[in-house]
Amino acid sequence: MTSAANGPGAPLPYPNGWFCVGRARNLPPGRVRTARLMGEDVVLYRTRGGAVHAVGPHCPHLGAHFGAGGTVRGEELVCPFHGFAFGPDGSCTGAPDGTRLRASLTVRRIRERDGALFVWRGPDGEPPGWELPPAVGVRPLAWWSGEVLSHPQEVMENGVDFRHVKVLHGLDTRETAPPDVDGPLFTVHQRTTTRFPGLGAVSLEQPVTLAGLGMMRLVAELPDLGATLRVWVLATPVAPWRTRVRFAVAGGVPVPGVGSARALDRTASWLALRASVRIIKQDRPVLAHKRYLAQPRLVPGERSIGLFRHWARQFYPDANPVE
Repeated sequence: MTSAANGPGAPLPYPNGWFCVGRARNLPPGRVRTARLMGEDVVLYRTRGGAVHAVGPHCPHLGAHFGAGGTVRGEELVCPFHGFAFGPDGSCTGAPDGTRLRASLTVRRIRERDGALFVWRGPDGEPPGWELPPAVGVRPLAWWSGEVLSHPQEVMENGVDFRHVKVLHGLDTRETAPPDVDGPLFTVHQRTTTRFPGLGAVSLEQPVTLAGLGMMRLVAELPDLGATLRVWVLATPVAPWRTRVRFAVAGGVPVPGVGSARALDRTASWLALRASVRIIKQDRPVLAHKRYLAQPRLVPGERSIGLFRHWARQFYPDANPVE
């Protein structure tokens, strides 16, 4: 894309909030990894004791990148170039010869939720202005990751754009009640009617909760099966108008006399994931070529889009991108 909407003058700046930087299982104790967030590298590591940390990528000594050979020693991150070690608070604990730097790493706030890792993006040096919702207690069993040429706000706005769901995806989705707004949380109430093999038409009640512009979490109940599907949509800006979207699904299908069977849960999760990926792949070309309109011409029945835009303003404290 060469559109100006994807360059430095993009109409929506990077938002503040919590954004996914990877799966927790891909960062076992002793591992160092690099993630991309808003045009910058973030280095993630887990100490031998299991604590997860996120820091700026470069050693303050001579600029070595911790993600290119850095190691974990106990509870410390060690530079691959000269062996300077840094504690969890970012302070230098010394080099092999005992020398210490009078410098610290840039420490990024990080949280582990529902099998994913989230890093806070906000004003420099300020603590997080809000916290992610508590974990649901069930880890996803199926994951997918891909990039779209779009902004997290545009990706999340699809969750309240019911008209496009019918036209583009062929799903009968209706809003059952106005959205609930609670600070950084925005909850949509909807019902989707779809067809399942062997079951015919099935109505799914799907409360959808957005936690900032980086996480959407929905729960779909299938009462005829006694099953529950939990779906996470995680949108992470990696560059101007470029977003990595992750889908995660946890299915729970009870077996009479047995309870939950792991193999059946995993199969249900992968089937639901395939349906979710089909939807984002249909969205992808539209998102890549559409223009963001700060003052769209909304029609009756689209009040929730306006409410969503108003709610989203809080994540741009230094700008007013949505009118």
